[in-house]
Amino acid sequence: MKIINQVIDLKTATTLDFIDITDKIQKKIKEAGIENGIINIQSMHTTMAVIVNEAEPLLIEDMKKLLEKLAPRTYQYMHDNFEIRTVNMCDGECANGHAHNKALHLPTSTLVNVIKNGLQLGRWQRVFAIELDRSRPRQVALQIIGE
Repeated sequence: MKIINQVIDLKTATTLDFIDITDKIQKKIKEAGIENGIINIQSMHTTMAVIVNEAEPLLIEDMKKLLEKLAPRTYQYMHDNFEIRTVNMCDGECANGHAHNKALHLPTSTLVNVIKNGLQLGRWQRVFAIELDRSRPRQVALQIIGE
């Protein structure tokens, strides 16, 4: 059995950017030479999710609207009050309480079977990284386990 670790580097465009990373993952599996096993696909960020869903544009718009309703950017989050917040602060800190609250509803990772040197996905399934905050460089970690 082999264990292969890889990272996919991304640059997100905007809040609620749904990035289809399926083909990038398939390429990493092929390069790893794993015929059968599993792959864990994990966001390296608290405000970026990883999901398996359908790549249908109207559905993606529906999902964006739902996420915005669940945690609107216009809400007053205590996390965004830099006069009282004292932990996990960095230079150029932005108001992103909405992104952390959206993240409560989505997974940071997903586990998918690897069969015949590729992802075992259903007919319409694709793997997405979802930016919940703002445009920035991001990473998705992959751990491929198998033979």
